[in-house]
Amino acid sequence: MSVPRLWAKFQAQILAKVPDHRLQVILSIPVLGKLFAKRIRQQLGFSCCGSFGSGTAPISPSLLTWWQRLGVNIGEGWGMTELSGAATGNSPFQAAHLGTIGTPFDELELKLSAEGELMVRGEPVFKEYYNNPEATESSFEGDWFKTGDKAIKNADGSWRITGRVKEQFKTAKGKYVAPVPLESLVEANIYIEQSCVVGSGMPQPVALVVLNAQHGQSKAAVEKTLLATLDSVNAAVESHERLDRLIVVKSPWTIENGLLTPTMKLKRNEIEAATKILVEQSVSGKLIWEE
Repeated sequence: MSVPRLWAKFQAQILAKVPDHRLQVILSIPVLGKLFAKRIRQQLGFSCCGSFGSGTAPISPSLLTWWQRLGVNIGEGWGMTELSGAATGNSPFQAAHLGTIGTPFDELELKLSAEGELMVRGEPVFKEYYNNPEATESSFEGDWFKTGDKAIKNADGSWRITGRVKEQFKTAKGKYVAPVPLESLVEANIYIEQSCVVGSGMPQPVALVVLNAQHGQSKAAVEKTLLATLDSVNAAVESHERLDRLIVVKSPWTIENGLLTPTMKLKRNEIEAATKILVEQSVSGKLIWEE
């Protein structure tokens, strides 16, 4: 079990030695491709692993698919301390559930509120917050615990988290935008290690991105892929969700600089504060590089 950022870092280490286009050609060759993938798994220490998992934050479906080509089937899970830990999982791994958090474990029921918030009830759900009756009362509707996550239930019974209720922001046009689905699309670009979509009070959202330091490509080549990513994202979303531009920031977001939580989730408010001047500067162009 690992967090999405470490899966992305493992990927970056591989691509630093074998460019992705060359890797995909090798993997497509019968017999040789399987032997090559096995060798990579051995070098990563995965030979003795019976299963692979990801949790604590959303992981890009494109990253899951990339690992699947190497024979590493990563099952995504979801849970909370209030639910006694893990609550759902794509385990045992099912390819049809790729990009979802799987199905709920025994003794847990899931449903959506009218606003699309994921709610849970069952034996593993905690009883109350210690010495905080107000927080306890606001966290329950009857015996249903309000998780604070927005979700979608798929036709096959699996679930997909689309973000936190409090992460949504309203643009200057009065439309609400959920950043997580957009970030998932942006991170389909293998050269992007981290992304954070912002845009509260702005005409259109923008995406802040941190590049993989080991990408090994020229700036011109990276710019070409970034602009292609911007076009593909905007072609896939509603008009009010379309990204006005991509902003490449110089330094990664880490636990040490206070921009990631200890579980490597984005500290959105802190990232927005740290990049406020960069985001609000009056510049033209669809791709901006922090100086």
